[in-house]
Amino acid sequence: MSAVVVVHGGAWAIPDELAKASVDGVKAAAREGSSVLRSGGSALDAVEAAVRALEDNTVFNAGHGATLNIDGELEMDAIIMDGKTLASGAVSSVKNIANPVSLARAVMEKTPHAMLTGRGANLFAESIGVSTVSADSLITKYERKEWELRKKYMTGVMEEFNLEWAHDTVGAVAVDCAENVACATSTGGIRNKMVGRVGDSPIIGCGGYADNLSGAVSCTGHGESILKVTLARLILSHIEQGKSVSDASQLSLQTMGDRVQSAGGAIVVSPSGQWAATFTTVRMAWAAVEHDVLWFGLDPNEKQEEMLRL
Repeated sequence: MSAVVVVHGGAWAIPDELAKASVDGVKAAAREGSSVLRSGGSALDAVEAAVRALEDNTVFNAGHGATLNIDGELEMDAIIMDGKTLASGAVSSVKNIANPVSLARAVMEKTPHAMLTGRGANLFAESIGVSTVSADSLITKYERKEWELRKKYMTGVMEEFNLEWAHDTVGAVAVDCAENVACATSTGGIRNKMVGRVGDSPIIGCGGYADNLSGAVSCTGHGESILKVTLARLILSHIEQGKSVSDASQLSLQTMGDRVQSAGGAIVVSPSGQWAATFTTVRMAWAAVEHDVLWFGLDPNEKQEEMLRL
């Protein structure tokens, strides 16, 4: 089988002025993950590389460009998971870290724990030599402007989300030539969230999950809603019952809509290389590399392709 990587840049009402940059960004991240796989890297290496590329891209709500909480500060979350061993690492409410996904991997590989949060996560980063950066270097002019606007005219993060002004999560899933799968998800959360709020992204089984027996998932959407239905694990449970990756994703997102009246998105890959990018929001920027083809889309039912330039 051929290795596959799939990435997303968040499921939300992406405005036209961000559409091209969002698609270009996920395409670049998918190429980055594919390059790792082609050079013999593992699925775990590939999802970390892809998500780092998204965290470094100011278009997306992760790392550089992450959204601000009610106090105008950054609090970022991330998870990474290895489907071969079920090892996972996560961080939540971290500050001054450019690539939370790599810190999450360090939690997985260098501690006996699965998640570190807040000050403890930052102290761990310092202890292993992870460089911190100034908050100003991570906050974009666009985000500061949007935060000021929403703070002036909005009250409550759910109202913001319902008006489709959310600016969402990034993620990646991959399967390598050894049929090992992995996932990674990273986010700045919901704009104007309460201090200390943590959504689905760093929570195992919700924002992401990876298991060589079924597949890997990275989710995106309203965190509190995804948490209620444990979306990532729900998708894999349908796969384990014989559903295709596409049907499992669609059925699970429909369940979330029916039970908690919320929309979202997910990318999925199976150990055999089947993959899907599914969403019930207005748009989701996504891209995938399979064989020598780069697939990508933004609008519902859109699936474009171009030959991968090696």
